[in-house]
Amino acid sequence: MSDKDLRKHSNKIVDGIEQAPSRAMLRAVGFNTNDFKIPQVGIASTWSMITPCNMHLNDLASEASKGVSRSGAKGVIFNTITISDGISMGTPGMRYSLVSREIIADSIEAVTAAQGFDGLITIGGCDKNMPACVMAMARLNRPSIFVYGGTIKPGPKNRDIVSVFEAVGAISSGKIDEAELLDVEKTAIPGPGACGGMYTANTMASAIEALGLSLANSSAQEAVSDEKALDCENAGKAIMNLIQKDIKPLDILTKKAFENAITVVIALGGSTNAVLHLIAMAKEANIDITLDDFSRIGSRVPVLADLKPSGKYLMSDLISIGGIQPLMKRLLEHGLLHGDCLTVTGHSLAENLASVGDYPNNQDIIKSFSSPIKKESHLEILYGNLAPEGAVAKISGKEGMSFRGHARVFDSEEIAMKAILSDEIQKGDILVIRYEGPKGGPGMREMLSPTGAIMGKGLGSDVALITDGRFSGGSHGFVVGHVSPEAMTGGPLALVHNGDEIIIDAKKKTIDLLVDDSVIQERRNNWKRPASDVTKGVLAKYRSTVSSASNGAVTTPESW
Repeated sequence: MSDKDLRKHSNKIVDGIEQAPSRAMLRAVGFNTNDFKIPQVGIASTWSMITPCNMHLNDLASEASKGVSRSGAKGVIFNTITISDGISMGTPGMRYSLVSREIIADSIEAVTAAQGFDGLITIGGCDKNMPACVMAMARLNRPSIFVYGGTIKPGPKNRDIVSVFEAVGAISSGKIDEAELLDVEKTAIPGPGACGGMYTANTMASAIEALGLSLANSSAQEAVSDEKALDCENAGKAIMNLIQKDIKPLDILTKKAFENAITVVIALGGSTNAVLHLIAMAKEANIDITLDDFSRIGSRVPVLADLKPSGKYLMSDLISIGGIQPLMKRLLEHGLLHGDCLTVTGHSLAENLASVGDYPNNQDIIKSFSSPIKKESHLEILYGNLAPEGAVAKISGKEGMSFRGHARVFDSEEIAMKAILSDEIQKGDILVIRYEGPKGGPGMREMLSPTGAIMGKGLGSDVALITDGRFSGGSHGFVVGHVSPEAMTGGPLALVHNGDEIIIDAKKKTIDLLVDDSVIQERRNNWKRPASDVTKGVLAKYRSTVSSASNGAVTTPESW
């Protein structure tokens, strides 16, 4: 293959007399004459001093750029935005979190396509920028690799960000004092890296590795480690192999690859956000993934990892015993993964796993198939008259498999939070937090503040929470989110009244409002969409284009 064949995109930017102005601009940012003759690789860094998840990513981008140079290509680093869920959680700012997924994907697409990069390395370290990276890679469909920024080291006493949210509930119920809260606040986040449990960041990193878009164990390395720096350098080297072999994301992102990702997410006990993001990523790759795929796969895949939030261990503990590669090999050997899927190594998943060893004999982080945490998936897809298009429950089994109670209805997260902290919530209540969906928020806020406060108050097994919003990967307890259709579009959640009886049954996979159909119809006839303070800007644009949560909350038009 000739040099020009390797430069399918950059040749349009830098070749020929007429492109002298382009070359002049590029010389000013460090290009030399030879750089115009070799492939250009864009390195999308989601660096930001907004959040510890991303504060180190430009250093990792530099390592990736070195690897690109050593492989015979030219690396060009560029940045995109990041929103911090942990900082904006529980505030109106959280509206922008899921919206940022679309903005990040759009920005990576725009820069890469406009600058004519022949390959793409994306480096993500927080919940929304990781699926956004993959969405952009699928749209562009040019040789690409994803690199995870890595997980944070644990704080003292194995503390992490969820420890802080739960401490808020604990202090309001008198379980700890202000001095202990301050100690937790000061020590829970010791430095760079994504939140330390099997929350959304570590879940999505693992899912992307299982998809085949990352090098081995990219998902299971601490942010500040020699292994992570080497992972970035190796990705820089590997991108040239993909360019030479013309292996592109859509060659990797098959239906089987997404089934592998779903399987790994379930085995790890991963975040409910994976449902939303994997559906969105699949849509960009023109692969049909629905809620029912999670139910189908979940019926035969056990939860094997004893990881936070509902388990005992942090991601750093899993890293210490070998990361997710031995788990994937076990899953493959049990016939639960498709070994023939292509990966960014240029080899199949089975070939990549052939030399991987097993976990140490004395570890108890990853359970055996004969003694799993849960025999079936913890991600339960529920249907019923309260969620005709589906809802996503995170049921570890520790909370029980069903919950029947009376509704306490709140039209925003803030109102619900005040009720929780002022001890208005009692055992047997089912909190309904509505008008927080993709259009309702707008932005589908995460509910870590309410769930953290509930757990901190010791009510995790005694109350349930239902919402058309989302849950952080750090949420646990009897929680049901992504209720579709959402309340803002007149979905059944909008018709629930205080005191209504609701039953959630994870065994039957149902969620029902125990109110006569005639009463529900009368309420529907009298319902009026609430007014919104969002009338312009990015949130208004998002509201006008976003799909339901059951379709991934994407803004991509279905057709022209």
